[in-house]
Amino acid sequence: MLVRLLYVSRSVDTTPEAIETILTKARHHNPSSGITGILCYGGGIFLQAIEGGRSAVSDLYKIIQNDTRHKDVELLHFEEISERRFSGWTMGQVNLSKINTSVLLKYSEKPELDPYAVSGRVSMALLEELMATASIIGRA
Repeated sequence: MLVRLLYVSRSVDTTPEAIETILTKARHHNPSSGITGILCYGGGIFLQAIEGGRSAVSDLYKIIQNDTRHKDVELLHFEEISERRFSGWTMGQVNLSKINTSVLLKYSEKPELDPYAVSGRVSMALLEELMATASIIGRA
């Protein structure tokens, strides 16, 4: 059974090296676990959708919750799915510094990434728009 999980967290270390380390590990680990997804990072906040088998996604989410590189981890949305939306990404990355602020304003009160202030559906809609507008890098 396939599931999709969407969560938000704050980064403990906001250096580019720390973020790259998280992406590199995800891209290395996820294929063998059947995990696909997308990671959006900006202003010290991670917004991540992960897809895969229920057990694999649950196990990964437990790891994330206990990862000392994250704090304030909150589940935004969880659903059973019939197909993946992010099947082409072992872990795609969105660089919010290159996104037109009007895209962020479309989904929130301020032109900044703040999934804590909006619903899980709104956060998923933002990720889908970023995917549709080719704002995602790191496809494989």
